[in-house]
Amino acid sequence: MIWPFVAFIAGAGADLIAPGAELKVLGEGYTFTEGPAADDRGNVYFTDQPNDRIMKWSVDGAVTEWMKPCGRSNGMRFDHHGNIISCADDNNQLWAIAPDKSHQVLVKDFEGKLLNGPNDVWIRPDGGMYFTDPLYERNYWKRDPAIQQPGHYVFFLSADHKVLKPVATDLVKPNGIIGTPDGKTLYVADIRGGQTFRYSIEKDGTLSNKTLHCSMGSDGMTLDEQGNLYITGQGVHVFSKTGEKILHIDIKEPWTANITFAGKDHKMLFITASTRVYGLQMNVRGASRSIPAKD
Repeated sequence: MIWPFVAFIAGAGADLIAPGAELKVLGEGYTFTEGPAADDRGNVYFTDQPNDRIMKWSVDGAVTEWMKPCGRSNGMRFDHHGNIISCADDNNQLWAIAPDKSHQVLVKDFEGKLLNGPNDVWIRPDGGMYFTDPLYERNYWKRDPAIQQPGHYVFFLSADHKVLKPVATDLVKPNGIIGTPDGKTLYVADIRGGQTFRYSIEKDGTLSNKTLHCSMGSDGMTLDEQGNLYITGQGVHVFSKTGEKILHIDIKEPWTANITFAGKDHKMLFITASTRVYGLQMNVRGASRSIPAKD
């Protein structure tokens, strides 16, 4: 199915979309789609979050149910061993889901208290992880729905999973998160504050040099090979490395939740938006997958 879209373009933004490309529906009939994570072959695993399942879109165009239940997975990312790192919202945990669908709980609480609800995650080259922990009350929780931690934080989990610590505590409600392949810069969207910031990443996991990147928050985010930042909400907005808005892709859905690059050449923008998932062929690839650092 071809779905019409309108792109409001300034500067070089028009060149990011492949000539003649049209927004295509890749799958539909879901309750709310989230968390797209592309593997090395360009297949995408995404969540139908209210239905507690992970779906798989294959590069041949097939969509299948991959895992149910899945801990109410929300944001996801592949690690360097082929596991899906999942923000498992059912019990407010961070999971590692193996290819055989078994899972390991990486984080179950912080200082003896439940997390608010891990939302999105990014893995740096050495395997350390950053995840956002805003509070969105869920009707399936059996816990007290009130905020569990002192605030809505960004956490860092060390590569050996032994150190967990908050590294950004001054945001109103952090949500989308993405880092550069070299592991030097982290982008965090404050969706409630209506801003997206970039930080320098320190070796010990701490963040420094907080800088406003753009005056717009986001649900999910991705980067292309040119360093442009793609953020979501009312469609897809693209900002250059310097924070200039260069493209808007209007998605005719109530909400555009998340985004990644996929396909055999990693030049297809894969978009989760409410009850559907979409694809748009681009002229650029996604930012190179980060690889483990070498001594």
